[in-house]
Amino acid sequence: MDPRYKRVLWTVIGINGAMFLTEMAAGQLAGSQALKADALDFLADTITYGLSLAVIGASLRTRATAALFKGLSLSIMAFWVFGSTVYQTLVLGLPSAEVMGVIGFLALAANLGSVLLLRPYKDGDANVRSVWLCSRNDAIGNVVVMAAALGVWGTSTAWPDLAVAALMAGIFLSSSIQILRQAWAEYRQGEKPVAAMG
Repeated sequence: MDPRYKRVLWTVIGINGAMFLTEMAAGQLAGSQALKADALDFLADTITYGLSLAVIGASLRTRATAALFKGLSLSIMAFWVFGSTVYQTLVLGLPSAEVMGVIGFLALAANLGSVLLLRPYKDGDANVRSVWLCSRNDAIGNVVVMAAALGVWGTSTAWPDLAVAALMAGIFLSSSIQILRQAWAEYRQGEKPVAAMG
């Protein structure tokens, strides 16, 4: 493993942890489900990068187990975002488009920086791939949050915000399935030498 990868992971852990706190507070202030969903994506990335850092150099089975955990946590997050979006639809609170737009732009800048740092390491086992997928999700999420802010401002309704939150739940679920498939295959592959010795 390239030693620079560890330094890159520590950097993006700091970026994502700070943006999780910033965006969750802004989402609460603005009443935006899309901002809260994107904040959770930052939290997932912080955990993902921390796990990836912890299992660098470990056996394939250990790395695959970490990736399975990350895939399951993304699934849980997807269902939480979907459930909270349904709840918000029933409450029908109007989010602040201005706060959504400003924070969305700040988050996009943070994520583009992370994506550029991680780009050389986007291919690899399920553990490394999960890092890349989470970073990509963040960048996509920021673009759609800004689109939602424009939609809320233009329509004076919460529906664009809620639609984006639902879309992000779908992105989380899709990434979760990709990670789980690859991680499960690698987990089973990691069992083979043990079985052969028995």
